Amino acid sequence: MTMNRRQTLLENWLAEQCGFSDFRLEPASEDASFRRYFRVHLADGSTRIVMDAPPDQEDCGPFLAVAEQLSDAGVHAPEVHAHDVEQGFVLLEDLGDRSYLSALDEESVERLYGDAMGALMSMQACIDPRGLPDYDRALLLSEMELFREWLLEVHLSTALTGDESRMLDESFALLADSALEQPQVFVHRDYHSRNLMAEVSPNPGVLDFQDAVSGPVTYDVVSLLRDCYVKWPKQQVLEWAWGYFQLAVHSGVMREDHEEDFMRWFDLMGVQRHLKAAGIFARLYHRDCKPGYLRDIPRTLEYVVEVGREYPELEPLAAFVGEKVLPAL
Repeated sequence: MTMNRRQTLLENWLAEQCGFSDFRLEPASEDASFRRYFRVHLADGSTRIVMDAPPDQEDCGPFLAVAEQLSDAGVHAPEVHAHDVEQGFVLLEDLGDRSYLSALDEESVERLYGDAMGALMSMQACIDPRGLPDYDRALLLSEMELFREWLLEVHLSTALTGDESRMLDESFALLADSALEQPQVFVHRDYHSRNLMAEVSPNPGVLDFQDAVSGPVTYDVVSLLRDCYVKWPKQQVLEWAWGYFQLAVHSGVMREDHEEDFMRWFDLMGVQRHLKAAGIFARLYHRDCKPGYLRDIPRTLEYVVEVGREYPELEPLAAFVGEKVLPAL
């Protein structure tokens, strides 16, 4: 179905099912999927967001289910005003257009990250992850394979040696083991500056949560603090991470005896996520014709090099990325 045909269906749904007689649509955001978002300007000056999720490519059922879980936990997910799962349309509260990415600076970061960690703790402490898909070994490994397939083979046309291929296999297995030994909690899975909205109350507004899973406790906090789109000084990140750990212990999400494992879990979880993200960014360019994410690949892989150099078992991966991959970008 063409984009114009989808938009006609969407406009008819807003008029016939939502009762909007006089409205105007404008694109609201770009999404790293087949979903599209529009801002609906109504005659009284108010606005809504409408999500267009083509049902042959996207299922908005998980979005609706997780939105309810987040709301019940006191997290500011957008209120759902109306939905039509069969057509793939969801009418939502408008959380504004100022994301954390545009709002973060040295003066605002402590307040905004404090709010974000509070919301994250509400998710992890209050939402029962049972019933969500498991972030299992197969999924963890398949995500890291995106790095090999889309970044190395497709984007860079890299011919791996046998030793390099085995090194990647061993590194991926190590990272999956680390993720699976952690406490398993509700995982948003894209908890970072592009999906947190800054000018709402309570703050933050939380978006893009439809892929939530039951998974490793450090996944979302490392997504936030070692963000693919913005980078902070290493010592500052470590202080925030330990602050999160104390909050997690106090909230019953982690135990005090996890302290000796926490930073290794945090570090290795970040490497897993950054390998995945680099592969996704390359795929967005080659498969989906979205080139904007290519500029974020170097920052994303620099995390892999920095962290990998601190762990002997990841030194071969760090050397490979730092000496062969980054220079080729």
